[in-house]
Amino acid sequence: MGSIEVSVSSIVTEQGILHYESIGRGQPIILLHGWINSWDVWRNLMITLSQTGQYRVYALDFWGFGESAKRSKETTGAFHMAGYVEMVHQFMDTLGIQQAPIFGHSMGGTVTLQMALSYPERVTKVAVVGSPVLGTSLNPVLRLAGYGSIAKLIWRYPFMLHSIMRILLARDSKQVRHMIFRDVQRTTLESFFRSIGNLRDTDLREELAELESEILGIYGVHDNIVSPTNAQLIQDGVKVTQGVRVTMMKHSRHFPMLDEPELFMKTLTDFLDNDHGNDRRLQ
Repeated sequence: MGSIEVSVSSIVTEQGILHYESIGRGQPIILLHGWINSWDVWRNLMITLSQTGQYRVYALDFWGFGESAKRSKETTGAFHMAGYVEMVHQFMDTLGIQQAPIFGHSMGGTVTLQMALSYPERVTKVAVVGSPVLGTSLNPVLRLAGYGSIAKLIWRYPFMLHSIMRILLARDSKQVRHMIFRDVQRTTLESFFRSIGNLRDTDLREELAELESEILGIYGVHDNIVSPTNAQLIQDGVKVTQGVRVTMMKHSRHFPMLDEPELFMKTLTDFLDNDHGNDRRLQ
């Protein structure tokens, strides 16, 4: 599966280069990655969706991560959730994408929710994977990383960051550990602490009631990065008549797309292919 090539592209924004990868033909779908991660977390899903012949799949690198710009004229705003929402909006405008389903993992899912709230006419379906609705549900170590003084200390002594990552990812697969250690080397101090600091302060519980898009939430039961209790917040908070589906992956941690790939793929493709009506199941 991984041998199939995706096309590498970029667009120029006011905040610098926005890198993305794409594959397939048909209806556009936009995928957003999580903190200290990159588009590559979505590689297998991109290939699977493109092979249906129905979808053109785009996976973006947030500013400050992956291959996108690492510095901005407005650093603070660019690396905040609102800045990332505008990044997605600029991307859609530039490529002429009027509407699309948007899926996000971890921080990317929180951005997806805010995108659907800010620009409901642009988002047809929402899927969030291990994403915080409430920032205080982040692992305490990650919440501390959002403070500039602590982040600078960690950055000054890389062994501290590596030690923290090893502890947090001790029970994850080698694939997950390799991916995170690779991607953290492609970020910067500014994007590292400003993005997680802003995410830590996020609280979308009351705003969920305003969401108009059909939504799918996927959470790993054993997630130690973002508390799986966020699944219940979505279940209780979203009021859209189109339906809410929340699936708990019993053998997954923070990366269910890698921990249980077959079930993950089936859950997402079923969400895309079917109209769930008033489905409000928590599985």
